[in-house]
Amino acid sequence: MIPGLASSRRRFSDLSEQEILALAISSEEDDGRIYRSYAERLRKDYPASAEVFDAMASEEDKHRHWLIETHRKRFGEVIPLIRREHVAGFYARKPVWLIENLGLDRMRAEAAEMERVAEGFYRRAAAQTQDAETRKLLGDLAAAEAKHEKAAGDLTEKHLGTEARSEEDMAARRQFILTWVQPGLAGLMDGSVSTLAPIFATAFATQDTWTTFLVGAAASVGAGISMGFTEAAHDDGVLSGRGSPWKRGLASGVMTTIGGMGHALPYLIPDFWTATTLAIAVVFVELWAIAWIQNRFMETPFLRAAFQVVLGGALVFAAGALIGGG
Repeated sequence: MIPGLASSRRRFSDLSEQEILALAISSEEDDGRIYRSYAERLRKDYPASAEVFDAMASEEDKHRHWLIETHRKRFGEVIPLIRREHVAGFYARKPVWLIENLGLDRMRAEAAEMERVAEGFYRRAAAQTQDAETRKLLGDLAAAEAKHEKAAGDLTEKHLGTEARSEEDMAARRQFILTWVQPGLAGLMDGSVSTLAPIFATAFATQDTWTTFLVGAAASVGAGISMGFTEAAHDDGVLSGRGSPWKRGLASGVMTTIGGMGHALPYLIPDFWTATTLAIAVVFVELWAIAWIQNRFMETPFLRAAFQVVLGGALVFAAGALIGGG
């Protein structure tokens, strides 16, 4: 904890009724802006979900206007400046930039969590408050949040019917596959297969496990860097619709390195034949994992995918073993 930070924040129990009302106003304003940010982020690709968040933002505006009118009647025109971060223990919202890059389902889940946490906080605060008027005020705010949570469900049903939601979910899945799965799968296949030859050629040529590990690690990291930069540089994703180049490059580079390191790591074992046996077993696990991913996400028949990757891996392994053994 940063020294002095806790002392600079007010306890909720120390707030006056005017400050509680001002805090509710600023919170409703912040939530409305968050929902509008989500809507703007989704408008192009998921228009039905954007309508849901637009409508939720409008609901927040209604709550804010109601709270402002209440403040005007009780305390006048000047609303004290107090926000969530000024109150110790008050619930915090995750940064919009952190959520909006995590996809449609994550935004929907975060919106539901926002309403649930807000209601729960107000109810707990009301239960801990002794002043009758303050307790009533907090109870009213909790009820408003509960209605808003129900309204969010109603708005989702209104703007996002079964067909529209199904279409958007399919679009989100397709984008996930294009941005993460395809580059990652290509990297895993490259790392798992292309590094077989240098690793096993070195293993059988030297029968030195440490040297084999160093060659395998160098080949895996080098291939990962190469694949990552190639994936990111060859397509900016604007015309192809494959998404952010740095995300694709990251997926491809990391999975390439993992694919190669999987059968390089066993050579940290000093005994050559133990390490080699374990490395061969890891190779088969990697190849079957590739076949499963192809079947799961690319809808390739499992037997055909397995035949392709196992045959390719076996040929590369055989080449490495023959070159190293010769």
